[in-house]
Amino acid sequence: MLQRKQQLTKEQALQKLRHYCAYQERCHAEVKEKLYSFGLRKQMVEESIAQLIEEDYLNEERFAIQFAGGKFRMKQWGRVKIKHALKQKQVSTYCINKAMKELDAEDYEKTLHKLAKQKWDTIKGEGVNGFVKMSKTTDYLLQKGFESELVRMAVNELKES
Repeated sequence: MLQRKQQLTKEQALQKLRHYCAYQERCHAEVKEKLYSFGLRKQMVEESIAQLIEEDYLNEERFAIQFAGGKFRMKQWGRVKIKHALKQKQVSTYCINKAMKELDAEDYEKTLHKLAKQKWDTIKGEGVNGFVKMSKTTDYLLQKGFESELVRMAVNELKES
């Protein structure tokens, strides 16, 4: 027999969501999904989200800035990958752009060069020529989400050193 998930009242759901949002920044899409999982109807979901925004539990701009900063610092992602991840979380373009501006340009450059050098130095083996090293280093940095223009410059610097 299929068990129906217990349906929460709007107040119960709001209480749970306050904890959910206080624990870590959330995007609107995550919160909306959570509210629907509690069995709330569209009208109640919209009202709940509005209330959480009013009470400052939910702030998409703050979420975007923290998300971008965290992915950059902890996982060393580039802007391209961070932007894509935020778009997947349905964050507004305005908030994405704001988050990108918050990333320190100097740290960003340093991280790119550090990753490029690390990758460059790990590529070994028979017949590994400059082209293979350049190609593998470039692919790695692009996969990390760094802009192709910056990657090309960083790899060229390594090639010349």
